[in-house]
Formats: sequence, C-alpha cells, structure tokens
Amino acid sequence: MEIFKIITLALSGSLLLFVGMMRLSNPIKTYLKNSGIKLEKDASLLNEMRGVSGVMLLGGIIILLGIIVSKLTFTSFVVAILIFLGFGIGRMLSISLDGKPNKLITQGLASELVLATLNIICLVSLVTI
Repeated sequence: MEIFKIITLALSGSLLLFVGMMRLSNPIKTYLKNSGIKLEKDASLLNEMRGVSGVMLLGGIIILLGIIVSKLTFTSFVVAILIFLGFGIGRMLSISLDGKPNKLITQGLASELVLATLNIICLVSLVTI
C-alpha cells in the first residue's frame, strides 16, 4: 500500500504543479490547448485564472512534499482531496446548471474524480493504520 500512496501523491502533485505552472505563465495558450477555452485578454479574467493557478501550483507542492516529509503525508492527502473533489463537485454542478461542456473538460472531470477517489482511499488506509 505504501507504493500506492507514493504513486497517488506523485500523480496528484505533479499534475497540479505542472498545470499550475503552465496556467500561471501563459493562461491564454494553456486554457486553449488543454480545455479548448479561448480566453480574452481581459485583465480581470486573467487575474482570476492566475489566482486559481497559483492555488493549484502551491497545492501541488504541498502534495509532493507529503512523499518526502512523513509529517506532511496526511495533510497532502487532505489537500489533494479538497482540490480534486472541489473541482469535481464544481464541474458537476456546472453541468447540471449550465449544460454539458466540451470533451476536454469532461475528460478533466473524470480524471479529477479518479484522483479524488484514489486520495480518499489512501487517506482512509493511512488513518486506519
């Protein structure tokens, strides 16, 4: 189970770190490439996008630290669950209120729910030991 926890944290943290960095550095290009969303060059919109990207980047760092600092492992799983489940719940609510998004965003939802589930499994196994 230890290897499973390390792999789960590594996947979760690496994804958030990479996406956070890419969206912080060039949100217009990254959103178009990864989500099919064309962002306008609006300072307020870009500010919001970069703000969320900063949370993703720092969340990824905390999650990855849980691999090497055992005192942060519990916190890393909690952060991963909050971020991935938060995105998943928000996207599912949006689907019910706003309609079905494009294929790329739907795939993102699926991966967020899978990573949330894997982190929940790891957290439960960590707490029950």
